[in-house]
Amino acid sequence: LEVKTGERVSKVEKTDSGFKVSTENGNDFETKTILVSSGSSRRQLPESVKNAKELEHKGLTYCASCDGPIFSGQDVAVIGGGNAALETAAQLLAYCKSVTILQRSAEFRADEITVEKVLANPKAKALMNAEITEVLGDKFVSGLKYKDPESEHELKVTGIFVEIGQIPNTAFLEGAVELDDYNRIKIDYKNQSTNTPGIWAAGDCTNVKYHQNNIAAGDAVRALEDIYLYIHKNS
Repeated sequence: LEVKTGERVSKVEKTDSGFKVSTENGNDFETKTILVSSGSSRRQLPESVKNAKELEHKGLTYCASCDGPIFSGQDVAVIGGGNAALETAAQLLAYCKSVTILQRSAEFRADEITVEKVLANPKAKALMNAEITEVLGDKFVSGLKYKDPESEHELKVTGIFVEIGQIPNTAFLEGAVELDDYNRIKIDYKNQSTNTPGIWAAGDCTNVKYHQNNIAAGDAVRALEDIYLYIHKNS
């Protein structure tokens, strides 16, 4: 096993014998198989939102599955209007005192049935056309400020869950594998293979529904099992 650290892949190309992986350092690596596990980056609040960076991981978080139970019995906010935001709100409603969903446009992007189910809970509330301007707090989150077409408002919460999308780290794969509309790698869910023989992908860079560390690790193990069989079959 040879591990190369400090290398960022810039391009993957098909060759007669397999693939050439090029890095930003100017190095090339020849290989017969590739497992892509480059993950994704959480889309963060804009830099214009005051105090957001300072209170990250101090009440402002990007993972309800990881941090949600910490806020049991408390008032929290969810930023976003897609399925991920509404599903996060549904999860938090199980143990939080109240959940306020703030969506910057006039309509949710989430499925209508999901929106209806979440907002049917008396502990849930939605604020539309709400643009976050500031995260309040000293050592920990104590609230937030947002503005709508009429004026600026303040909301007291102890937790803020940001669900405004993810950016898959797949730019280096352009032309090498098939990507979906969100630039996630399309895979066969049975074995993690892509549409290009010899390339597999696992984790948050793929078009799976749920993104968590343990799910990504399991997907990688499934891919490695298939890669092992592929190598021995084609050697």
